[in-house]
Order: sequence, then structure tokens, then C-alpha cells
Amino acid sequence: MTTTGQLTQLTAGTLVPFGGDRFTTVHEALAAAFQPGDRLYVVHDDGALLHVPAAVSAAVTTSVDAAVTAAAAMRTVAADRVAAFYRAFADGLVAAWDAIAAANAADVARAESLGRSTTRLKVDEKVRDQMAEGLRGWADLVEKAASDQAAPPRVTHPDWHVDVVTAPLGVIGFVFEGRPNVLADAAGVLATGNTAVLRIGGDALGTATAIVENALDPALRTSGLPVGAISLVTSRERSAGWALFSDRRLSLAVVRGSGAAVAQLAAVARQAGTPVSAHGTGGAWLVADPSADTERFAAVVRHSLDRKVCNTLNVAAVPASRAAELVPVLLGAADEAAAARGSVARVHVVRGSEQWLPAGELERTIDVHRAEGVVAEPRASLLDADELGREWEWENTPELSLVVVEDVAEAVALFNAHSPRFVASLVGQDADAWREFLDAVDAPFVGDGFTRWVDGQYALNQPELGLSNWEHGRLLGRAGVLTGADLTTRRLVASTATDQHR
Repeated sequence: MTTTGQLTQLTAGTLVPFGGDRFTTVHEALAAAFQPGDRLYVVHDDGALLHVPAAVSAAVTTSVDAAVTAAAAMRTVAADRVAAFYRAFADGLVAAWDAIAAANAADVARAESLGRSTTRLKVDEKVRDQMAEGLRGWADLVEKAASDQAAPPRVTHPDWHVDVVTAPLGVIGFVFEGRPNVLADAAGVLATGNTAVLRIGGDALGTATAIVENALDPALRTSGLPVGAISLVTSRERSAGWALFSDRRLSLAVVRGSGAAVAQLAAVARQAGTPVSAHGTGGAWLVADPSADTERFAAVVRHSLDRKVCNTLNVAAVPASRAAELVPVLLGAADEAAAARGSVARVHVVRGSEQWLPAGELERTIDVHRAEGVVAEPRASLLDADELGREWEWENTPELSLVVVEDVAEAVALFNAHSPRFVASLVGQDADAWREFLDAVDAPFVGDGFTRWVDGQYALNQPELGLSNWEHGRLLGRAGVLTGADLTTRRLVASTATDQHR
């Protein structure tokens, strides 16, 4: 017989089974902190015990409640009202920018005082204009979709037929890192009739709150969209993300960022039975074919290191037959990108490849801009091949790994074995080599030039909700860029010749 009940307390030392044949132990601090009404989740991947205080759980539940109600109301909202929301949101960003910028400055100062990175946290008028452009783009797409009114695909039988009809997906849970501009991207869920609950990293919460209060919420009101169609959980607690992704009413969980926190959030959602769009580890790979043009290779490197985001060049693979020429070219181009940011590039060289470095690079010391400040580090240091999957999170000092390979096939094998299977690019002039590379490399994003093209708004003219790599396997039925236009499901509607509504 199985006995169930309400969990109201924890006892230190209690064994908690997970994963079928393992257990973890409740530690004293967790037992002391846990109160009646709190929640505890066990991550079956690694046994982590996630404590969600009752107040955080209640706040998230309230937001999801509102989103569920709003999702039902969105089914009857006219397209012109959705388009009006996007334009009002864009206009509100511009009109209220002084207040938003002031909130951002406070967020940046707080993050700097805590020794945290502010590279992605800072917003300026260029970012504002990109956000507004994306929102107006959604307005245009919504109106275009409404005007097209194309007939749905139909399967016809002798005396009846079935239409394949697109429908909204539902409530989208969205957890993203400290990039306030992603708030505008997330608004894309409304384009296909969905609603969203958002949780942003604590460092960017002030900026996000200012955007919601001064631009997003007023746009919802003036356009007549339902309250709760998009809401922000205003909590700095990491547990808010756990609570959100544990709610089984979500139709999709989207998590943006990198590292262990993203993997953990994705695991929480999967355990709840919710589909996940997650980008766990970033960093693009660039491979030089023996036929690579030297000047083009240099330009690709330079333009792939302009700033640190997930699609920034992270690993460069150079063939041994061209290494004496291309390794110095690679370093020079990386230094040009670094010079634009007032620094010199930092390089990690796979053991065995250091023989192609210019003399003195392993002994040379440079100033490296880290989140905690400027520190002295080697210009080049050695790296084991099995560390090629590590993503370098840099501030103003471009940082990358270098490996010299026998040929493109070896570079592809290293990519497939060690990378997060994200972005792969081959620079060369050999058409046969390109086709072989495309067939062999296990990546959702493959190119023949700079790596930074992997962006929904840049590549597809649609603000992205998330980018997915193939770190945990290929994706079913969609590309690695997730946009608001992808958030649909399919209904099968049958009609007979004698009774249209049977």
C-alpha cells in the first residue's frame, strides 16, 4: 500500500531516491529553511534538491493562472489588435526610454558591485531601436498572415474530407539570462495566439520591470489584449524559474542562456512532462579547408569575434598543411577584433598544436578583461582536446580555442565528439569539400563564412525566442531557431458531405 500526504517539513539526513537506483541526502540548511507550504523538487539527472518557498510558488502560480485565462481569451482576439499591441509596445519603448535607461544603469551598477558580467546586461539606443524594429516586424507579419487567409491543407475522401488547421499552442514559460532586450523577443508568442510568463535573471530585473511598466503593460491595455497575456515574475529568486517550469499547464518551456543552470531548468521542465526549447552551451566552430582564401579566412575570424554571444567563434580548426600560414593569420584577425575593444585576444591551444604558434606566445602575458576586472594572463595556454566543448565567456577580451588538424574530416570528428553541436562553419573554395562537410557535421546551423549569422532576426527577419543546439539530440519537426511563428499546434477538422458538423 502507498501512503501519500502533504510535505510540511524536512529532516536532515533523510535519503531521497532519484534516477531509479541512486539517492541524495537532505542537508541541514535545507531542512531548516523548509516551511509548510514550500515545495521540493528532485532533479533526476543529478539528484539536486530544489527548494521553492511558498511565496515564490504562489507568485508564479498567480502569473500562470492569468496566462491560462488570457490564452482562452486570445482565441477570439482579432489580428489588428495584436498588430496594434506590437506597434504600441515599440512606440512605448522609444517614449519611455529615459526611464528604462535609468533602470538599466542601476542594474549595471549593482551587477558591477557584485563582480558580475555586464556585457549582455547593458542596453543603449541601438538596442532599443533593434527591439522596436523587431516588434514592428511582428505587427507586419501578423497583418500579412491575416490578409493571406490561405486555405488549410485538405485530405479528401469520397464523401468527406479532413482539414489540417493551425491552432495556438497555449502558455509558454520563458526563462532567460540577463539580457533585457529579450523581453521584446518573447512578445512574439502573441503573434500566433499564445500567452507567456517570463522570468529574467536577477541582474536585469530592474530594466525588465521598467520595460513592462512603461511600455509592455500600457501596450496591452491600449490594444485591448487580455490582462496576463504576457507577465513578468518579479522575483530575483532562482527558485522562481524552478516553480515556473514545474507547472504542468505550460505548453512549452523556453530557456535561454548557457551552462549548468540552463541544463537544470530544462531537466525540471522535462520531468514535468513539458516540451523544452533549451540552448545549453554556445560557441561556434570555424574550420579552414586547405583551399581557404587567406584574406577571407581572416575576415571571417574578425567578424565572428565582434562581441561575445552564443554564436561567437569559440573554436578554430586549421589544417596542418596550411597551419604555418593560417595560424598567424587567425591570431592577427582575432587581435584586430580585440583591438576594437581595447584588448588583445586570448588563445587556448590544444596540446600538440602549439608548434605552429609564433615564438614567445606561450610565455607572453596580456591584460584580460574579466567580469571582476582586468587581470594578467598568458596570451596562449595549452588545452586538452576533450576540453574543446568549453564555451569561453569573455567580456572585452576575445577568447577562443585553436586546434591544428590533419584534415577537415578530423575537425568534423572533433566537432561531433566534443562540441555542443551548435554552429559549424567551413571556409574554403572546394565545392566537394563543402558538400562532405555539410553531410558529416552534426550541427543544426552550418555555414561557409562568419558564424554570427545564427540569429532569428538577422537570418529569418523574425525576433527569436530561443536557439537550440543538438547537444541533447536533434529537434523534431523544426529548426534550431524558435520564433513566435513556430508556436502552433495542428487540429484535424473532419467534414462530411451530408453533415458538416457531425
